[in-house]
Amino acid sequence: MPNPFITQFQQLPDTIPIFPLAGAIVMPGAQLPLNIFEPRYINMIEDAMASHHLIGMVQPLDEPENSKNKVFNTGCSGRISYYSETPDGRIEIILTGVCRFDVGEELKTTRGYRLITPIWARFESDYDPVSTALLKERKQIELTLERYLLANDLQTDTEQLKQLPTDLLVNVLTTALPLPHEDKQSMVETVDIAERLQMLVAKLDLSSYQPSSDLKH
Repeated sequence: MPNPFITQFQQLPDTIPIFPLAGAIVMPGAQLPLNIFEPRYINMIEDAMASHHLIGMVQPLDEPENSKNKVFNTGCSGRISYYSETPDGRIEIILTGVCRFDVGEELKTTRGYRLITPIWARFESDYDPVSTALLKERKQIELTLERYLLANDLQTDTEQLKQLPTDLLVNVLTTALPLPHEDKQSMVETVDIAERLQMLVAKLDLSSYQPSSDLKH
């Protein structure tokens, strides 16, 4: 990855804290803003900042999230690339996606948050450069995105998105768009970028025929 602050694959840690949050995922290279206020998650951010700066975003299988709930088996790590403390005791952060993982063993902790051993091996390709074979699909996803935004009365800087490499465009859209939770999860779990691109196109096409009020956030 060109970002010098992003942990290289061989240096990814053996343990990371996880933040179970329905509908909130981050994909490699994409950014996710978070507002942290619960004491256990403030502990999590402080501990991550004191070590490798990474936390794992996972979606809970049940809602509302609590310490006993199970989570999906696959999530994505994010590096804390922005950190700000507020006068009312909150922490505002931005996570920059690094690498996906499968959830391994969950470890006992004394700080309130959940700690796991991530299994990185299946997603080493998150570090690979994008294949030129995706160029022919580029126009397809741009046109589909335009229809989706129009149908759901959403606005974004499409010109800026067009400047992104295709793999990063797919990851940014997966992270940022208000797609149903289960759709986001299926994208997180799909290893191959070409397959993930076609999956995203299909999901945006389907959502283009639903009123925006029906979209899950």
